[in-house]
Amino acid sequence: MVCCGLLLGGIGGAVAQVAKTPAVRTVLVLGDSLSAAHNIPIESGWVSLLDARLSKMVPKAAAVNASISGETSLSGRNRLPALLHKYHPAVLVIELGANDGLQGLSLPALKDNLAAMIDLAQKAKIRVLLLGIELPVNYGPQYRDGLRAVYADLAKAKHTGLVPFLLDGVAMDPAKMQEDGLHPVASAEPQVLDTVWPQLAPLLR
Repeated sequence: MVCCGLLLGGIGGAVAQVAKTPAVRTVLVLGDSLSAAHNIPIESGWVSLLDARLSKMVPKAAAVNASISGETSLSGRNRLPALLHKYHPAVLVIELGANDGLQGLSLPALKDNLAAMIDLAQKAKIRVLLLGIELPVNYGPQYRDGLRAVYADLAKAKHTGLVPFLLDGVAMDPAKMQEDGLHPVASAEPQVLDTVWPQLAPLLR
């Protein structure tokens, strides 16, 4: 499954105070176009739908979408320190890897980048949820199986949450996909959120 994406302090003591006692818990989503409402209204994307759901929780929470079109695991790794410093999230959701596969990045290199992001977040006591992706069948079973194993192995070794495939139940249904065959239509985005939510909700407790 191809991915592309979306864009997504204060001074001195004020920042320190916010960091210690945040008004709401933040879920930071670091992904590519699958998390960035590609070619659909931003408010229809699963991250915006997540934000609306979080706003109704008690205590309230909020989603920050730091996803960028074409994001790779390396560019996400490079951006993450500043994002963590700015938003102080309670949970980090990582949805990266498809663009690495399309560019031919080795699986060990992808795993190293994802592991570095997980380690950085966990060092700051931030919980992590990995969102797995799939590549087209023409990439061959060996690479596709290896890609699945990257997410599964990291989730087990690092004790993170895991959604094995973000577009489970969506990607194989042409009626739920845009003409490019790669990104969901707006009406399928609630189903994407429903795939993520059971693994995300426990991390907010």
